[in-house]
Amino acid sequence: MEYIIIGLLCVILILLVILLVRPNHDDSTLERISKMETEMIKEIGDFKTDFTRDIRDDFEKTNDRIDHRLQLISERVNERLDENFEKTNKTFTSVLERLSKIDEAQKKIDNLSTDIVSLQGILTDKKTRGIFGEVNLEHIMSNVFGANNTKIFEMQHSFENGTIADCVLFAPEPLGVIAIDSKFPLENYQAMVNKKNSTDVRANAEKLFKSDMKKHIDAISSKYIIPGVTSDQAILFLPAEAIFAEVNAYHTELLEYAYKKRVWITSPTTLISTLTTIQIIMKNIERDKYAQVIHKELQLLDSEFSRYRERWDKLYRSIETVSKDVKDIHTTTDKITKRFNSINQVEMGKTIDEENTLDS
Repeated sequence: MEYIIIGLLCVILILLVILLVRPNHDDSTLERISKMETEMIKEIGDFKTDFTRDIRDDFEKTNDRIDHRLQLISERVNERLDENFEKTNKTFTSVLERLSKIDEAQKKIDNLSTDIVSLQGILTDKKTRGIFGEVNLEHIMSNVFGANNTKIFEMQHSFENGTIADCVLFAPEPLGVIAIDSKFPLENYQAMVNKKNSTDVRANAEKLFKSDMKKHIDAISSKYIIPGVTSDQAILFLPAEAIFAEVNAYHTELLEYAYKKRVWITSPTTLISTLTTIQIIMKNIERDKYAQVIHKELQLLDSEFSRYRERWDKLYRSIETVSKDVKDIHTTTDKITKRFNSINQVEMGKTIDEENTLDS
């Protein structure tokens, strides 16, 4: 394209030169110049036509390439739009699913709030609280030792003095029989920790809560620690972790009081840990029993083996003596056999000599 433009400019310059020098020539020269002008004008027209055609062809090719590129870009854009639309659709569907799950969770939370209010209403009654504690205690015992394992624990066990413990653990000596009783001092605890109450109300509730706990400790110590029947210790089970945490964090004097009374305060979590420890102790005690039995049997086996060794030594000596006798007998037999062979040969020689003498 650049060369074509340069050539066109050269032709134009030549024409300008010819026109400038035109007046100095004669007629023939003017005719030749006129012919040359005509030819140049024709050539310029042809060049213009070719140049226009080339430009049009180049433009069409360029336009085709541009259309092709635009088509490719359009297709790529459509693909991207389809991909983004699909991703957006999936995201929207996922959002709808999440919203549906959130709605279900909100309904469950509402139902749970209703159940909690209902549970609070149930726990306000002392009898239902007692049942709740007993059921919780039985669930824990069943999880640790297995359901209905009466060889290890028993619910609602009656003692000879007429008292009934919520649960009794039959542990081997030196642990012995351990009573577990559930207590749930809730009203005064709630009043004590409720920050909406005044300071005086909370202080009075704290005194009553401590009094309730000491009464429970005294009752368990007097009823369920029976000399010659049970162990010298018992367990107080608090079904609420919050009450147990309150006692351990802010009322250590209650722990000291319970320790003096040989009563151990536990919660659901700590009771499981305590029972698991007792279970390990019981297994170790049983293992020690079997180890003692095995050791005793090994001692008996050692005695039997000693007797066996003595008898085997006697038998070995007897076999050795018999073997020696057999060897001696074998030696004597060989000697006798040789003697018989020798005698037999002597007799045969004498017989031959006698026959020779008779013949002569």
